[in-house]
Amino acid sequence: MRGGRARWQIENETFNTLKNQGYEMGHNYGHGHQDLCSNLGLLMLLAFLIDQLSELSDKSFQQAKEPAKSYRVLWEELWAIFKFFILESFEGLYLKILPEHRYNSS
Repeated sequence: MRGGRARWQIENETFNTLKNQGYEMGHNYGHGHQDLCSNLGLLMLLAFLIDQLSELSDKSFQQAKEPAKSYRVLWEELWAIFKFFILESFEGLYLKILPEHRYNSS
């Protein structure tokens, strides 16, 4: 019983994250032509997997995620920085979010 409830909770939290925290995964991914909906859904899950792995293992991602309240806020900040700065790596992108690095032009 506990195993079933834990699985249900993990599944529910994952889909809640995908739907409400910046990934914008909704029911519209089920209405594509031929394989479009499957490809978009798989790309969304792949992005979520990479984000989860980054959150577990990448220190600069963890530092960047800390001040952001949700993934949506994190993605908006990353997108704004990505538009205005030339960066050498993802670590540089993540570090730009931190207050001590935010206004440096390098």
